[in-house]
Amino acid sequence: MLRVAGARLLDDRDRGGVRAALEADPVAACMVAARVEVAGLDPWRLGGEIWAVGSRLDGLCFSGANLVPLRGQRSALRSFADRARRQGRSCSSLVGRAELVLPLWNELAPMWAPAREVRPDQPLMVLAGPPAVTPDPAVRAVRPGELDRYLPAAIAMFTEEVGIDPRGSDGGAGYRSRVGELVSVGRAFARFEDGEVVFKAEIGALSSQVGQIQGVWVHPERRGRGLGTAGTAAVAERLAALGRVSSLYVNGYNHVARAVYERIGFTQIGSFATVLF
Repeated sequence: MLRVAGARLLDDRDRGGVRAALEADPVAACMVAARVEVAGLDPWRLGGEIWAVGSRLDGLCFSGANLVPLRGQRSALRSFADRARRQGRSCSSLVGRAELVLPLWNELAPMWAPAREVRPDQPLMVLAGPPAVTPDPAVRAVRPGELDRYLPAAIAMFTEEVGIDPRGSDGGAGYRSRVGELVSVGRAFARFEDGEVVFKAEIGALSSQVGQIQGVWVHPERRGRGLGTAGTAAVAERLAALGRVSSLYVNGYNHVARAVYERIGFTQIGSFATVLF
C-alpha cells in the first residue's frame, strides 16, 4: 500500500507555489494570504508555519494562533493532524472551509477534545463591488487617539461572539495591542455618538484581492435601527474603493445577521467551520 509522506514545513523557496495556491481560493484563504504577501514563509515573520503535503502542494495548512487547513484530501488532512498532534496544541481555534476543518477535527479530537465549542455551519459570503444599500456616512476609520473609547466596544463584541472575555490573564494588554494595530493601520471603523461607539467593524485581513470584515457590532440600545446594515455597507464601500472583494463569515443560526448581509448584497459561496478551544 502506498503511503502519503508526512506534512513538511515550507520556507521562502516555496513562496511562489504557495502564493499561486492561495490565489486559487482567494476568499477562503484571505486570512493566510494577507500574511504571506507581507511576511513570506519565514515562521518568525509570518507568525506561524505553512505545512504542505505533495510535491505540487496538494495539501496546504497554516499553523499559528489558528490552525487553518487550506486545501487537501483526507490523506493530507491526516498528515496535518499527525504533525499537529506531535507539536501539541498551541492554537486557539481551527477555522476554514467546513469541508476541511471538520474532517481535520475528527482526526484531532481524540487527543485535543473537548473543544469549548464547535460551529459547523458558518456561511462564507462575498460582495464584489459596491453595496446595494446606502452606506452610513458617519462611519469612519477610528483614530489612534480614540483607542480607549473604541476598546470597550471591541471587548463587548468579542465577549458576545466568542463567549469569553478577550482580556485574559494579562489584564487585556495583548488584546489592546491587537486592536490597536488594526486602528493604527486604518482598518477599524466606527460610528461615534456623544463620544461612544454605537457601531463598529474591522477589516481583519486584507490581501491583494480580498478584505475580510469581522467584529461587526451594534450597541445593544441601538439595535434594530439599521445601524448594522448601513455601517457594514460603509466598510464594504471602503473595500470596493480599494479594489477588493468584501468577505465575511457568519454563524448559520444567526438569521438576523445573514438577512442584513444579504440586504447589503453579500452572497454565499461556501461554508466555514470553527472549532474553539
